[in-house]
Amino acid sequence: MLPFNFDYYRPKTLTEAVELFQYFQHQGKHPYFFSGGTELITLGRIDLSYADVVIDIKEIAECKVMGYDGNYLVLGSTLTLTQIEEGNYYPLLSKTSSEIADHTARGKITLGGNICGQIFYREAVLPFLLADSQMVIVGPEGVKVEYINAIFQQTLQLKGGEVLTQIATEKKYIDAPFISIKRRQQWETGYPLITLAALKIDGEIRLAFSGLCPFPFRSSEVEGILNQTDVPAETRIMSAMDFLPQPILHDIEGSDKYRLFVLKNLLHELLETFNSY
Repeated sequence: MLPFNFDYYRPKTLTEAVELFQYFQHQGKHPYFFSGGTELITLGRIDLSYADVVIDIKEIAECKVMGYDGNYLVLGSTLTLTQIEEGNYYPLLSKTSSEIADHTARGKITLGGNICGQIFYREAVLPFLLADSQMVIVGPEGVKVEYINAIFQQTLQLKGGEVLTQIATEKKYIDAPFISIKRRQQWETGYPLITLAALKIDGEIRLAFSGLCPFPFRSSEVEGILNQTDVPAETRIMSAMDFLPQPILHDIEGSDKYRLFVLKNLLHELLETFNSY
């Protein structure tokens, strides 16, 4: 049970959803766009999330699309992680999403909910950061399309009343060689220490991380160093680790020093997999 009550609305269109959000915001209330609801329930129980108006968008048609539009794969934000995995349109995303939470939870967690959530892992964003995907956002000013690396800065930078509706990814990234590795402190159980996702595109490695810092990220500086194939692998790895964002997480799952130890091994595995030693 949640420790607060809320009014529930289920608009049929995105326009109606945005108008409801604006109306209740102007009334001094705290509206919340809802698709899977797992985070509102989880964090609401411990007083880290609150809403007195819930606007459910999960059945709006534009938010449920999954398929190609020309040369772009378009995925709706209210698709569940289970639907993403079963559809398997983007194998790197399927692999990364298949290891989020457990099977039951993945049937409720949505793509948009994971990307826009407060929990710092948010692994589903990593494949899109690597692919320069485009985010389709609807808000009071209408529809806008933004490249993810321009609008995702630790979190997706949405304005009040804006909602992520779709993500479009060019096919060349979908077909690129990839790896996705998740390391946990306790083998296959518990929260992850670090998740690494990587693509090799146009002969160069792109990589993004979750669990290393309090936010998911992709670093052009780290990529630039690791792609210097004329430099020994160990030298590249040690140099790249000097350019990591800060702070490095230090919590019950693992210390900052242990995370860096795990990261070093992951980077060796990455370079070996892509034959960049």
